[in-house]
Amino acid sequence: MSSHERKQMKRRSFLVGAGSLTLSGLISGCDRNSGTALKVRLLKDSIPAQILDEFRQGLEQSARLDFVAEAQLLDLFTRLQSMQKKSTDRGMRSPLLPFGGQQTKAIADLVTLGDYWLAAAIRQGLIQPLNPKQLKAWQQLPQEWQQLVRRNDTGQPDPNGKIWGAPYRWGSTAIAYRRDKLNSNDLKPPTDWSDLWREDFKGRISLLEQPREVIGLTLKKLGLSYNTPNLDKVPKLKENLRALNRQVKFYSSNAYQQPLILGDTWLAVGWSTDLLPLARRYRQIELVVPQSGTALWADLWVRPKNENSPDTPPLVQQWIDFCWRPDIASQLSRFTQAVSPILVSMKPDQIPDSLKNNRVLLPHQDIIKRSEFLLPLAPESVKQYQSLWAENIR
Repeated sequence: MSSHERKQMKRRSFLVGAGSLTLSGLISGCDRNSGTALKVRLLKDSIPAQILDEFRQGLEQSARLDFVAEAQLLDLFTRLQSMQKKSTDRGMRSPLLPFGGQQTKAIADLVTLGDYWLAAAIRQGLIQPLNPKQLKAWQQLPQEWQQLVRRNDTGQPDPNGKIWGAPYRWGSTAIAYRRDKLNSNDLKPPTDWSDLWREDFKGRISLLEQPREVIGLTLKKLGLSYNTPNLDKVPKLKENLRALNRQVKFYSSNAYQQPLILGDTWLAVGWSTDLLPLARRYRQIELVVPQSGTALWADLWVRPKNENSPDTPPLVQQWIDFCWRPDIASQLSRFTQAVSPILVSMKPDQIPDSLKNNRVLLPHQDIIKRSEFLLPLAPESVKQYQSLWAENIR
């Protein structure tokens, strides 16, 4: 795994503590003697505690809810890999060895996975597809989120592919800026990616150290897609990247917030889950989602591959459908710094004002339509992005 991939996996690790998952208290309230269990490994703070408690109370039969949170997406991807390794080791163990089956932990029923890693999980045989006919709320998902998880067996997007995950929350790449610094210098606030090239912001910008994000926003500025496959055919791309690089004071995927807090930079491009709590803590920091559209990401429920359980267990179906209930989707969106995809398909009068008025958490529909998920690229395209980044950045 490259250093770039590790940085991408660690994104969105800084989340607000309000409504975080208190696992021990909720699990202790479940019937541990029940033969029915739901074992979930999820991203820390991606599910509010009250939602899990409400799910437990609504079950017709008592069940053991084994929910364990991991701090970062990298930990969850590694856990998926270790589950398959343990499963293989268990299958190779001789039945003559006493207590052999007790030496490994059972495979989880569901794991949180970032959409960025969906293709790798499919290629490596870490997960198995879901049956949308068993998910009552599948059709409530907007088409963009349905298509995100439709992949072929190599992990590439395929409109006729299998369903490899259930998106339960999403966010975007946004611009944060220091209102006080701009006001004191009589500068207009940014509204779109093209503002990053303004002369009055030269040396005052911090960017993510991510080729897909930086090259992608440059493509967007040129009126093209984040997922443009052949960069060699894009006129003025290198020229624009070099000009942007001259604007930037700081590149980082983990520490891009600090220069903004200190006032060393006036603008920062970052992930909404990082920036929303930052703006609440520091009143001088404002956020905007670019008008021409931006990069989107999603957290998914995926089923680890389990040869002994090819069908989706009822509790798994119930949990995914529960997360997609409009009232639960609204709660999840209020307390986790990310928004449920269900809200995108809800009527405006059904969305709570606290969410409807937060245009970073839930951008206008026209901006969402102009935004894109970062889809996997062919190997030759990946090389172009890496080469262009190395040649024109830093």
